[in-house]
Amino acid sequence: MTARLNLDACPSPNWQCEGHIQTIAAMKWGRRPQQKFVRQRLDMPDGDFLDIDWAGPQAHTHCQFNGRALVIFHGLEGSSQSHYAQAIGAYFVERGWMVAVAHFRGCSGEPNRLARSYFSGDSRDIDFILSQARRQLPQAQWHAAGISLGGNALLKYTGEQGQQLNWLNAVAGISVPVDLVATGMRLQTSLMGRYVYTPHFLASMRGKIQQKASAFPGVVNWTKALQARTLLEFDDAYTGPAHGYHSALDYWSRCSSQYHLHGIRIPTLLLIARNDPFIPEASLPGPDQASDQVLLHYPCSGGHAGFASGSGRGELTWLPRRIERFFTQNQ
Repeated sequence: MTARLNLDACPSPNWQCEGHIQTIAAMKWGRRPQQKFVRQRLDMPDGDFLDIDWAGPQAHTHCQFNGRALVIFHGLEGSSQSHYAQAIGAYFVERGWMVAVAHFRGCSGEPNRLARSYFSGDSRDIDFILSQARRQLPQAQWHAAGISLGGNALLKYTGEQGQQLNWLNAVAGISVPVDLVATGMRLQTSLMGRYVYTPHFLASMRGKIQQKASAFPGVVNWTKALQARTLLEFDDAYTGPAHGYHSALDYWSRCSSQYHLHGIRIPTLLLIARNDPFIPEASLPGPDQASDQVLLHYPCSGGHAGFASGSGRGELTWLPRRIERFFTQNQ
């Protein structure tokens, strides 16, 4: 059995005519509500911590909630304040869901405690987060959504777990770089990738590396990491070695979720725009590369984690509506 394929369009605003505009416009100008969260800090077995931001019914008390609940995993250098987390979170809260935005290590506004950080294939941290959410609200009907890097980590974990994850009702992966090598090289070689997107990410990542270099001398080549001008160079110097990989290519190859899509045993939506400027269309998995529990939805437009619709600046409601529709169809 193979995955299902859907090519239905996302109705982007007329002036957002291509993927770069759709990506940047959604992040900077897309209309979305401002969702407030209640923060919870979780201490981890290795001495580090993670912060989860909660919103929804009884978010302050975590009492006996037996409704629908959603864990959101953000993308590279994202947080609960990212445009997609705000849009998805507010939409689901308004409809009575409990929402938990899980911050990866060091992404909640405070440096994490260890030399390591987070990476796109960290199944242990995904497992810890989902287990904690389930433990706190054991009666809830749990769902999970991951965007970009968070989506890759979530889909990798979902495939690895197979039937053991059947307590989770459904999963959605949005703008997921399922082939990390293809995405990494696109950001390495394209003009926008090299001179717009990569500097945007590295500006935030360098600040964290400077703090770690002072606290953990000699763990990796901090100077090389600070001098990185591409994600390949950064992951070669820091992300790979700090998390047990020989190089960026070793990390990207071993952590790509494309190799785990056949193992998925719960309803899963993989939503990627065919004009995503981060993800080459040729790298999108076909129906024979995923299990029959996976719906591959590849609209012609939407950019990377954009999917604005309507007119003017664009509304950021199409994406959460699409996720909700999939979840509802797979109750």
